[in-house]
Amino acid sequence: MKAQKIWFENGRIFLTTDDGRTGSLLLRAFPRLARASDEQRMKYELSRSGIHWPELDEDLSFEGFFNQPAETSDNRVAMAFAQFPEINVSQMARRMGINETLLAKYICGYSKPSEKRAKEIEAALHDLGHKLTQISI
Repeated sequence: MKAQKIWFENGRIFLTTDDGRTGSLLLRAFPRLARASDEQRMKYELSRSGIHWPELDEDLSFEGFFNQPAETSDNRVAMAFAQFPEINVSQMARRMGINETLLAKYICGYSKPSEKRAKEIEAALHDLGHKLTQISI
């Protein structure tokens, strides 16, 4: 499989391959790529298996564009973050000491957290809420 065209539109990255297939991924699942400028996004390298952005230290496999999770309503992590879109995913990941891309993938449904990790995310959200209740103005 070879990439014929790569472009960004409506919060997604799109890929068209030499066999005519077109797939896309949510940019929010890849925070470094989502925050990058248009110029940075266009500085990529292609390999046999995917796309690499050296400046951003980001890699996407071609297969990932075509093996996406089905939409489910049981993504508890996504539901929690959807209720509070003002929560910064990158900052929450730092607070928890986990990779921001991994947390974003949990939210988007590209990865599923273990039960232990889901409880860690829940505890971090509860801790943030508790700390917010301690603020006096």
